Amino acid sequence: MRKQLIVTAGMVLLAACVQNQSEDAVLNSVAQVENWPEAKSPEALSDAATEKRIDGLLAQMTLEQKVGQLIQADIGSIEPEDLLIYPLGSLLAGGNSGPYGNERGSAADWDRMVREFRTASLQYDKGDVAIPIIFGVDAVHGHNNIPGATIFPHNIGLGAARDSDLVRRIGVATAKEISASGIEWTFAPTLAVPQDQRWGRTYEGYSSDPAIVVDYASAMVYGLQGELVSGQPLQAEKVAATAKHFLADGGTLNGKDQGDALIGEAELVKTHAAGYPPAIEAGALTAMASFSSWNGVKNHGNKSLLTDVLKDRMGFEGFVVGDWNGHGQVNGCTVTNCPQAINAGLDMFMAPDSWKELYKNTLQSAQDGTIPMERIDDAVRRILRVKIKLGLLDDPMRDRSNYLAIGAADHLALAREAVAKSLVLLKNNGSILPIQPGANVLVTGPGANSLAMQSGGWTISWQGTDVTQSDFPNGRTIWQGLSDAIRTAGGRAELSTNGDYESKPDVVIVIFGEHPYAEFQGDVTTLDYQPSGAKDLALLNKLKSQNIPVVSVFLSGRAMFTSPEINASDAFVAAWLPGTQGDGLADVMVAQKSGKSSRDFTGKLPFHWPADANSPIETPLFKRGYGLSYGNPVALSPLSEDPGIDLAKAMNVASFFSSGRVQKPWSLSISDLGGKRPVMSGSVESPSGLLSVRPIDVTAQEDGKAFVWSGAGVITIDGPLANMTDQYRKASALTIDMRIDALGAGDTVLAFHNRRISLTRWLQQAKIGKVRSLQIPLQCFGTAESDFESVGNAFRLEGEAGLALTLLSVKIDDSGESPPCPVMLD
Repeated sequence: MRKQLIVTAGMVLLAACVQNQSEDAVLNSVAQVENWPEAKSPEALSDAATEKRIDGLLAQMTLEQKVGQLIQADIGSIEPEDLLIYPLGSLLAGGNSGPYGNERGSAADWDRMVREFRTASLQYDKGDVAIPIIFGVDAVHGHNNIPGATIFPHNIGLGAARDSDLVRRIGVATAKEISASGIEWTFAPTLAVPQDQRWGRTYEGYSSDPAIVVDYASAMVYGLQGELVSGQPLQAEKVAATAKHFLADGGTLNGKDQGDALIGEAELVKTHAAGYPPAIEAGALTAMASFSSWNGVKNHGNKSLLTDVLKDRMGFEGFVVGDWNGHGQVNGCTVTNCPQAINAGLDMFMAPDSWKELYKNTLQSAQDGTIPMERIDDAVRRILRVKIKLGLLDDPMRDRSNYLAIGAADHLALAREAVAKSLVLLKNNGSILPIQPGANVLVTGPGANSLAMQSGGWTISWQGTDVTQSDFPNGRTIWQGLSDAIRTAGGRAELSTNGDYESKPDVVIVIFGEHPYAEFQGDVTTLDYQPSGAKDLALLNKLKSQNIPVVSVFLSGRAMFTSPEINASDAFVAAWLPGTQGDGLADVMVAQKSGKSSRDFTGKLPFHWPADANSPIETPLFKRGYGLSYGNPVALSPLSEDPGIDLAKAMNVASFFSSGRVQKPWSLSISDLGGKRPVMSGSVESPSGLLSVRPIDVTAQEDGKAFVWSGAGVITIDGPLANMTDQYRKASALTIDMRIDALGAGDTVLAFHNRRISLTRWLQQAKIGKVRSLQIPLQCFGTAESDFESVGNAFRLEGEAGLALTLLSVKIDDSGESPPCPVMLD
């Protein structure tokens, strides 16, 4: 039973601010460079011969070419022929971009596409020299963009492994697969030191301990790039690394992605900057600025951090690239105009869809002196250094294709080793593990046979929700690995979707956890695993009540409050996001015929494991570094199931849809006459194909969902029954921000709490293609508090053929305004 203790948001915020301000009476956003560690990029990056060559190139390049080097576009928004007119310096493939519009393109497709763009960049003829593009991707746990690639555990799992040589070897294998597809640059490693696990990118960090990040930073850089050698380019099987995200992306208040790190400079240096000096000294060729802020100033525009600290104090000689339109968040900037970022020390804008206007405006800023010529030349010099070190200026069309390296057998074996080493045993009462030879084993749970759940975000697509076995024919689900090992040892294995079985098992393995997410779409408000509708706990209790020993395997991108689930289990394994080689779990969890498993548990927690749902974690249940093994058995006593907060009050009852996704605990679905289908991420069609939805960029990356009706269809946002009486008392309004893209033929109806109104007239008055806000007072949907005690349907939109709209936000807003009620239909 989950007990409840009320803690107000104000108390949490106050405590956080007091804690963060304890070291500095006044928080400022200007770094004092003498407080920072010194470092230096290897001389091989900027030796005399290289600098002399760059001097000659700068003298030959036109201002248009120099400005072009500062711009990076996404392949989804540019064609090769554009490079004949716009001499851009770089291209990237964002999380949902693929060659020729196919995010499941093969290595050969990627190679061909990159070569087509690079060929075009070399045909620019409005100067005395042509500079080839550099191409980058987010290969963050293997070459995760390509079907059939080796998908390693996410960084949080590698942090549990405590093995820097393993990390180096993973870097080597990843570089081989990236380069084999014709690509020379990855946006990795992430050197964040996450302090609040509510952050949706926690799993991209190795650990909350900066010492682990320090240990891994150079290992991954050396693995990806090799050692830099003067006068020589990187080897053909190596790629440029990116130290990211500078700085304190893992230190934002409340773990909010792209938020504000309200911390003193001493903490910024000691905790969040720790991984950068070793990465720089290992030769990291690029660094990426963070979306986040430090004490109110966006890092993309903080000169004291990008220039005074990173480039001057830390001696970084490579170039600094921005994050996805991150420059647009700098004060006074837009995504198409931001000289402030370049003047602050950003060398290359990541301008996926804003590149064309940004190029024009940046050129104007260069021409009128807003951006000094000295700053432009410095940025271009840094970019050219990296291109020279990659061999792009000597042999831009070098054929590095080696498609057989994608998912090579030795890489898969390495991933399997990494999985085994990443597992952390939290409980093993009665020595239920390893599974003994000859056992009759039931395997169940939503993650048992799901490559998507075990791989997490940044797998094929940005969010990773639509991964299937067909994407990774060489992949092995956890079920496949366990079942083979159990049968090899003379046992019987049965897979069940709901915990039912043909014959009562000797033991059941339940695999459950978080569904895939990436970036801000993974932000949560509490660390409680399932604050409402705890289906997985119900499954565990169902099996436990039948006197069956239960082993839980928890898949997650962070440590979470799971004490009720641990209590309902005889053994509990934190498996993080292990990737596609599920056999690694069987290597540790299943005994061979000899009675011993081929590997013991060696993983240690990279983060504190919470004793309740609060964050930050004051008193952990298991401290960072905890982890049991077969050789070190410890019986675990029953745990308190008190979440430490009032989960009902902590439940989100005011924000249903924002940042391009439905907000927990609510769910989004589309339906037509053929039935209902959930919408998580990616493109989805209703069962009969009469309503489709796809993610879309409006003002930020995938901040909206575009719906198109070709027949009668319904959008629904619903969830557990929520008490909205407080919102009713405050005279709040249901507020919907949307863009009308086309009008439908019939009536359009909106419903809240199952009360319906017609939107047809409002839609007809809206301007096509313009974002507009609709506010309807809650009083229009009910006349008494009792009407809002149990709201399960927060939004329902019924449309007809021809209607098209983009949804940006659905929330209950205490705006203080009281617009009139529309005509109610029922």
